[in-house]
Amino acid sequence: METKLVKDKNLRGGVRSSNIELFRILSMLMIVAHHYLVNSGLLDCIDAQASLHFQDYFLLLFGWAGKTGINCFVLITGYFMCTSHITKKKFGKLLAERYFYTIALWCIFFFTGYEVFSVKGFLKMIFPFFTVADNFTGCYLLFYLLIPFLNKLLHALTEKEHFWLMVWCLGVYVILPSFARANVVFNYVTWFSILFIIASYIRLYPKDWFSNTKITWMLMVVSLILSWESVAVLATLSRMVGKNIGISYFFVSDSNKVLALATGVSAFLFFKNIKIGYNKIINTIAASTFGVLLIHANSNTMRRWLWQDTFNNVGAYESGNVVIHAVVSVVLIYAVCTVIDLIRIRLVENPIMHQLDKINI
Repeated sequence: METKLVKDKNLRGGVRSSNIELFRILSMLMIVAHHYLVNSGLLDCIDAQASLHFQDYFLLLFGWAGKTGINCFVLITGYFMCTSHITKKKFGKLLAERYFYTIALWCIFFFTGYEVFSVKGFLKMIFPFFTVADNFTGCYLLFYLLIPFLNKLLHALTEKEHFWLMVWCLGVYVILPSFARANVVFNYVTWFSILFIIASYIRLYPKDWFSNTKITWMLMVVSLILSWESVAVLATLSRMVGKNIGISYFFVSDSNKVLALATGVSAFLFFKNIKIGYNKIINTIAASTFGVLLIHANSNTMRRWLWQDTFNNVGAYESGNVVIHAVVSVVLIYAVCTVIDLIRIRLVENPIMHQLDKINI
């Protein structure tokens, strides 16, 4: 098998340019904003309204992009890993980071009396693949292990074969559920593999328009406008026909919905092309994006403590201050989680990796 080698302007001297790393940060901010809305009871508050007001529309648009953010995050992984190799060290760092936060936060909640011990909860903590059907972290780890096999498959295909494989996947997993309302059953491992196929095609077979900033900017803006309009229009219709407010997210409700994918891919192409060079601050913050996810979305207990008991999102909604509250809360949570993870990297991960390098593990 001959490996396809493609020179990438986003890698300079082994260091990633900061355009993609900035995109990684924005993707995780979208996920945190989504969790602000869906994990706090705010959707129930909005659904209880007979007619929607400014803060209702703001919240629906503020939190619409969680699944799009997941697509962006995995597209970045696919773009870089389709020409790279999984090593024990790379996977071990991911797994160790997951266990560090899961065990640490479980112990904090348990010993402070906030969480009651349960066998199911304990098993979820120990086995990351226990809830593979609906758990991002477990699925991402399994997907990561699948990457070497995906690379062997995709590098063995011709460009034409790769293209038609991508078209088939999009037809079955995107077009049918988005427009024919087909009940396509899949989990995130399947979907992440499809995103890998898309990202690797972009990397391995670059087209002129892939690198055209004006075209990709236009595609991103159009996708964003269509996404926002779909949310606003369907939200308004939901009040008129008596449907649950959740229908407003129909075209972005899951990662495989057409606008969630279109926005993710077009935004990725745009940020891939912008030129901001290397920025140490951006790259340092971006290195902790996975840590931000592992902390703030660690468990149902964390979600309840964070969004309901600590930040009291519903209380902010009822007081009419939710717009400012939403923006400040998401930025603050992202910043605090980033600082926590940077401390973990400095005091735990780096010393351990240094010792392992000494003994060639």
